[in-house]
Amino acid sequence: MHQALYRKWRPQTFGDVCGQEHITSILEYETENNKFSHAYLFCGSRGTGKTTCAKILAKAVNCESPVNGSPCNCCPSCMAIDAGTATDVLEMDAASNNGVDNIRDIRDEVVYSPSALKYRVYIVDEVHMLSGSAFNALLKTLEEPPAHAIFILATTELHKLPSTIVSRCQRYDFRRISTETLVDRLAYIADNEGIAYSRDALRIIAKMAQGGMRDAISLLELCAGNREKITTELVNTTLGVGGRESMEKTVLAIADSDFDAIFAAVDGVVSSSKDIAVFWQDLVSFYRDMLVIKTTKEAQSYLDLTDDEVSRLSAIAQRFTKEAMLYHCRILDETLVNMQKAGSAKRTVAEMALIKMCDTSLDTNADSIIARLAKLENLIAAGAVAPIAERKEKISVEVSEPEPKKQEEHKAVKEDISTPAQNTLKVLRGWNEIIEKAAAGEASALGFLRMAKAFADTNGKIYVRFPNDFAKNMVDKPKTREALRAAMCITLGRNLSEGDVIFGVFEGNEDTLGELDELNIE
Repeated sequence: MHQALYRKWRPQTFGDVCGQEHITSILEYETENNKFSHAYLFCGSRGTGKTTCAKILAKAVNCESPVNGSPCNCCPSCMAIDAGTATDVLEMDAASNNGVDNIRDIRDEVVYSPSALKYRVYIVDEVHMLSGSAFNALLKTLEEPPAHAIFILATTELHKLPSTIVSRCQRYDFRRISTETLVDRLAYIADNEGIAYSRDALRIIAKMAQGGMRDAISLLELCAGNREKITTELVNTTLGVGGRESMEKTVLAIADSDFDAIFAAVDGVVSSSKDIAVFWQDLVSFYRDMLVIKTTKEAQSYLDLTDDEVSRLSAIAQRFTKEAMLYHCRILDETLVNMQKAGSAKRTVAEMALIKMCDTSLDTNADSIIARLAKLENLIAAGAVAPIAERKEKISVEVSEPEPKKQEEHKAVKEDISTPAQNTLKVLRGWNEIIEKAAAGEASALGFLRMAKAFADTNGKIYVRFPNDFAKNMVDKPKTREALRAAMCITLGRNLSEGDVIFGVFEGNEDTLGELDELNIE
């Protein structure tokens, strides 16, 4: 009968356990010096070695010839435990045996001496699944167990355990195993199993396992199912992942607002029968890596990437501001939640989200406004958009040296540009869109802004007129003024200084003023 690789290659001694040396070294010392505890609590994510260490510890305390604190795996006690025939070692899955009666059975029999081994060992897996009454029944036994009894509790959700239980155990936190450690172990197993592989392919498998050794070995066995060489292409096809290059192309398409490339990326995922949710999780991970590049000085320390991958990632990250990345991350997170509810409409949900990420003007959320404002500030800092005063000066310089034959004509043009006879106010278009963005989340400010009317003059200044002093004073606050100015900059596509936005009150008949398209002022 075929035995799964993760069972076949399960560690048999503490030295075989990968990535948990901070735990195995202590357990070796305790068993070697006969100073072990009466109750242990092993907590950590799945596949990191909790149950494996529990079984090794059960053998070690009962081994007839231990080797440096680890079991010899040759004596009758070790062999009986490995075969599952040792009645003094009881494994219980609390997920399916979580009632008080199950714990009472343990409490009743724990008082009896072991029948064949030195210690009676109880391994309770997924202990957080026990009911409240079951925990209460276990409490007294954990506090004062007989000298021949050892309890080993394992859980993936420590926060669900009562503090009274945790405080009575010697607690060990199992860490996620590093990618390099996983790759080395997978390579060792593949070599011994006669499986051909490329190390880059094993790295993809290790990343997919997210720190779990059992998941990594299971994925290795899946990819080696047809006994072909395990390559990056085979892993991507078998596990339904798009690969790093696919993510890079998708993110560059977002940066370039290339809608054809975006729809093609989603279509490629769907047509290859890959899971869009997996594609989306890869995209979330890619953005996480870009944020690390963008915000830290020692990014290489926090990224599980090669030097070439880091170099390419850095170049892509330069295409986005931090504000834009955070805005995109919010959309990615919300979309991942929506996908879980979308069913067969995952494709549409993904496409809508990607389009929104390309064009921040499609979203009136505060994160979107901040991202757009940051982009505008960067353009101004880079000189791509000049402030109004500079543009006027440029116009004046460009027409200051005309051809001799056109001096008179130029003089008239220059006077028309720089000193108009009168200043004309025009009703500001897009006012409703501007105030919606400026007053996002502030209903009171929005109400007063809707009472106002806005006009733009030929010098680029914006006049906001309110029906009375009370309405003006309710909006004329630093925070609201700044939000309004930022919304104007984004909507109008130009920079406005603080002095370019002027608040005032209507003089005369405001209704008549609101109906005019233009108003001449001296």
